[in-house]
Amino acid sequence: MDILKKLFEQHFGAPAETLRPIGDKLGASGREIIRLRNQQQSAIGILYGVREENVAFLEFSKHFRRHRLPVPEIYAEDLDQGAYLEEDLGDTTLFQYLANNRSGDKIAPKVIEAYRKAVAALPRFQVEAGRDLDYSVCYPRAGFDQQSIAWDLNYFKYYFLKLAGIAFNEQAVEDDFRRLTDFLLSAERDYFLYRDFQSRNVMLREGEPSFLDYQGGRKGALQYDIASLLFDAKADLPPALRQELLDYYLDQLATHIALDRDAFLRHYYAYVFIRIMQALGAYGFRGLYEGRPVFVQSIPYALKNVRWLLSHVELPIALPALMRAFADMVTSERLQSVAAEGDKLTVRIMSFSFHCGLPRDESGHGGGFVFDARSLPNPGRDERFKSATGKDANVIEYLETQEAVRQFVGHAIALVDGAVDNYVHRGFKSLSLWFGCTGGRHRSVYLAEQLARHLRAREGLDVIVKHRELEKLD
Repeated sequence: MDILKKLFEQHFGAPAETLRPIGDKLGASGREIIRLRNQQQSAIGILYGVREENVAFLEFSKHFRRHRLPVPEIYAEDLDQGAYLEEDLGDTTLFQYLANNRSGDKIAPKVIEAYRKAVAALPRFQVEAGRDLDYSVCYPRAGFDQQSIAWDLNYFKYYFLKLAGIAFNEQAVEDDFRRLTDFLLSAERDYFLYRDFQSRNVMLREGEPSFLDYQGGRKGALQYDIASLLFDAKADLPPALRQELLDYYLDQLATHIALDRDAFLRHYYAYVFIRIMQALGAYGFRGLYEGRPVFVQSIPYALKNVRWLLSHVELPIALPALMRAFADMVTSERLQSVAAEGDKLTVRIMSFSFHCGLPRDESGHGGGFVFDARSLPNPGRDERFKSATGKDANVIEYLETQEAVRQFVGHAIALVDGAVDNYVHRGFKSLSLWFGCTGGRHRSVYLAEQLARHLRAREGLDVIVKHRELEKLD
């Protein structure tokens, strides 16, 4: 942490007053991600020990910014200590925005518009910025080539098919892998392949997207990245919306290159399959092998995509052994059982007034925390805020200038994160967080919203927020 503090002070000329983890080694990347702040500035610090991957991210970021692409500015770096400091793009991912603004397959128009903006930016990465990119800094390969594909296919075979108990003829599957690889490599591959272009790597600020986590990028085919976004498992986009966004992507792409749509579509679904297999390999390794429920929870969504592909898509090449394995996957009772065991932890968050008594535990579980915010500065005593609530911008701004409030939030997050990790690991299904203050309108509402926003950034949680006293006013 000391190196991040040093980089922050060197860049801003003032020390960081708070450091708050916003990611950890429970994720797939192994990076430590820290938000550093003082009253005027905020930045994201990264600690990661793979120098080559850090170099790729830093060089790509600088290159993309020269092309005026919306990626974070790099403020400072110390590669010898595996640390760098970058622009803070906020907390709202496209995935969160989607999850918070949908009801089943009904997705709010503003979310679709955000997807369209992300899709429109993709050809700029692939074509414009890809033309003069230094591919020598790519890690671990300069291109999505035979070796890259073999890694993904073997990841899928050994960490998903075998761990899930799907029976298959090894030689027949290897023969299909070879045919699939040859077909994938017959597509035009002279573009930047982002590699992980999915909804959790798109940040939204005032509805405008910015982009992260392209350090695994390399030269490759256009089809891979749009397949990654549209078949992003837990985003669970409806097929009609996937098609609409694919058509829109092709329209945008056609403004950058002389596009042969038929040639593009001939290879497209093969790239959908390889992307899904790569993701299933990760879910198998992190979920079935390491036992992390958050990854197990993604398996049913990926299998839903496989089921749709089997019903609606016929590839131009024959892959009989692989298709039999896919068919067995989607009907596997073992996988259905494993997925059921990985159901989400529900976190119920409520603000309340102590004058009106403690909330009632509606879950029947009885586990959780009661936080007393009455020791914090009270906006309710200020005439400017009497008619406002902890959701209003002026109250939020006032509370976030108070050091006691910032410390309270940091301590609460640390305490709750530890409990959530433990509950998820032990398979518990319910956790309650209650925030009380005098009137139940300002401090408790603000704190409840802050914890909800933090927890919604984590995968595998169902976060429900209620403001008991505010609801009485509606």
